[in-house]
Amino acid sequence: MESTELNWRLLAKRQWPLALSLTGIALLETGSISTGHGWWQVPGVVVVCVIAVLAPRRPFDAALALAFAIACVGVYMRFLGVAIEPHLFWSGANVSITGAAMATIATVVREESRARSVAGTGLVLAAMTTVEILGWPIVAPIEYREWDPDAFNFAIAACVLLVLAVGTGLYFRARDNERTSQLAASVAAAQNAERMALARELHDVVAHYVTAIVVHAQAGQLNREVDVLPAIATSGTEALTAMRRLVGTMRDGTSGGPAASSSLMDDVRALAEESGLPVRLSFDLEDAVPQELARSVLRLVQESLTNTQKHAAAVSSVDVSLSSSEGVLRLAVLDDGIASGVPVGGSGGYGIVGMRERVELLGGTFSAGRREPTGWTVRAELPLA
Repeated sequence: MESTELNWRLLAKRQWPLALSLTGIALLETGSISTGHGWWQVPGVVVVCVIAVLAPRRPFDAALALAFAIACVGVYMRFLGVAIEPHLFWSGANVSITGAAMATIATVVREESRARSVAGTGLVLAAMTTVEILGWPIVAPIEYREWDPDAFNFAIAACVLLVLAVGTGLYFRARDNERTSQLAASVAAAQNAERMALARELHDVVAHYVTAIVVHAQAGQLNREVDVLPAIATSGTEALTAMRRLVGTMRDGTSGGPAASSSLMDDVRALAEESGLPVRLSFDLEDAVPQELARSVLRLVQESLTNTQKHAAAVSSVDVSLSSSEGVLRLAVLDDGIASGVPVGGSGGYGIVGMRERVELLGGTFSAGRREPTGWTVRAELPLA
């Protein structure tokens, strides 16, 4: 992921098993509370568990907050003179607090840098140790009881839990790195494919102008009285304008995008009819649209409608608007569908990447995102010259 600060929807999807587990454990633990003052542990346990569930949003800050919360629980329970029940080790933290600490350590190791991971883990361990030390005089006063002979076993168990938490974090960190590498390779492939498709489309347009230049030049050779220079100059200028849009190299194959005719509006209408969606069209074109740009516009419209078909349910309307003014062509495709849960992005999940790459290669700007309360928006602005 690019940022560790997840939005609430992704956080809920990722953390609900942990939240459910900690809630169940905490509820079971409340049944073992034997004193009235013992119920004071409940607010602290709730705070600690909530911090652990929210930790992926700000992992290192969560580790700091969790360590402080655990230490506070130990201090005020020591002040009240009651122990945390049921204590998992000698005298301190219970199962829910220990589970929250393990989950937070795993999250910090997974998301943060090495230095922050070590620091966050150390703070959480220090807080857990503090709880044990503060709880020991309550559970087993020194003057009445010798050191617990099982202390060594408890220490081994604590080390095993620590290794388990750190190992889990490292495992998911490796998986995240692998997934990031695969995603980067897929995005690069999608960008390269879009460059090639754009290059082939523009090549067809440039070939048309070059052919016209050749024809006029041959005509001038056959009949020297005919002034073909203005026509050649016009075709050459148009060819150069299109060539400036040609990026990358060529490869074999044919473009999978829609073909452009002499009327961009008719082509967009045809795409809307073929999609089978309830499309509402709006045109306000003040300037002529070059053929090479019209092809790209059709490709954007086609990909946007395909995304709506694949990844939206209960679509009642799709608004497609196309306008131009002051040398800029503006396209907007808006739907009101409900996301089906599949990532929006067209074929292979990278349609949005391809559209963005195409628009940026043409010197324009692109944006895509969710609408409120439901729906998806695609917007693009392309220079006409």
